[in-house]
Amino acid sequence: AVVSTQSTGLACQSMDNKITIFATQKLRLNRKKVFKGHMVAGYACQCNFSPDSAYLVSGDADGRCFIWDWKTTKVYKRFKAHEGVCIGCVWLPHETSKLLTCGWDGKIKLWD
Repeated sequence: AVVSTQSTGLACQSMDNKITIFATQKLRLNRKKVFKGHMVAGYACQCNFSPDSAYLVSGDADGRCFIWDWKTTKVYKRFKAHEGVCIGCVWLPHETSKLLTCGWDGKIKLWD
């Protein structure tokens, strides 16, 4: 789980291949914010917000990286990042156009 820097919510990866959002003040499920399309069942794939909280990112079991638009909850972009599971994704805080991913293939990659 990860909390947005802009207090937009707490993002939690669920085992039914969704990222669900909880309001941070009362910890209530936000039913309008569900992010789907990736396959994470059985894996502890990390999700993260962009520094401005406009996007949400996650890896998946097939080695792909998914980026969703926060407002629409639609997939903004997806790409093959690793040969194995893409277990972690994080934006660089000072170079916000760059993204780091790590995978079970033993590699850490920088994307621009």
